[in-house]
Amino acid sequence: MPIQYSPADLSRIIEMAWEDRTSFEAIEQLYGLNQHQLIRLMRCELKAGSFRLWRARTSGRATKHLGLRSPEVSRAYAPSQYKR
Repeated sequence: MPIQYSPADLSRIIEMAWEDRTSFEAIEQLYGLNQHQLIRLMRCELKAGSFRLWRARTSGRATKHLGLRSPEVSRAYAPSQYKR
C-alpha cells in the first residue's frame, strides 16, 4: 500500500524534487521515497508537460545524486534562496 502524504508534505516533496541542489538521497532520507518512487509520484502529481520538463532537468544532473556531486557542493540550496 502506497504511503499517503499530507498536502503540505506532498508540496514540499515536489518543491525539493525541482530544486537543483536537493539530492534524491535527501528526499529519500526525509520522506522515504527512492528515486524511482519519486519519479512515479512526480508523474502522477504533475501535468504531462511539467513532468517532461522536470525529467529533462534532473536527468544527468550531478547535483541530484550525492555520489556524483562535487565535494565543493555542501549545501542543498543556493545562497540567494531563503533570504530573511
